[in-house]
Amino acid sequence: MPSLDTLHRHIRWIALGAIALSLATWAVDLAGLVYKCPFCRAQRTVIGLLGLLMLLPNPGHWLVRYLAAVFGVFGLVVAVTQHFGGWRRMHAGEFQFASPVFVDPFLLSGIAIFIITGLVLLVFSWQPAPARATGG
Repeated sequence: MPSLDTLHRHIRWIALGAIALSLATWAVDLAGLVYKCPFCRAQRTVIGLLGLLMLLPNPGHWLVRYLAAVFGVFGLVVAVTQHFGGWRRMHAGEFQFASPVFVDPFLLSGIAIFIITGLVLLVFSWQPAPARATGG
């Protein structure tokens, strides 16, 4: 399991991964390969925006943290609302997994909850790496 320092050292790569994920899912959507779900669109946009914020020179700046919190809360509310709808359908006996299962909105919204939460926590925990001593 990577330590928090490792995640901080690789924050730019994590940000690029979030942006790539957002762009890939938008491409699948715009190509018409999946249902045009407003919940999914909001979640993938938030993931991309959080990635962009993490690419800024100082991800720990108060304005970056504020924007990350606003985008994160919005994305989480959307994802949790969509995910809870799946649980509601389960308890009503109306739920069935989409085919194929890996594109089921219930599962994807659960994954989005973890991704958005992780990105926001990474922004809020970010600190500049201490200067490394160079032997000389």
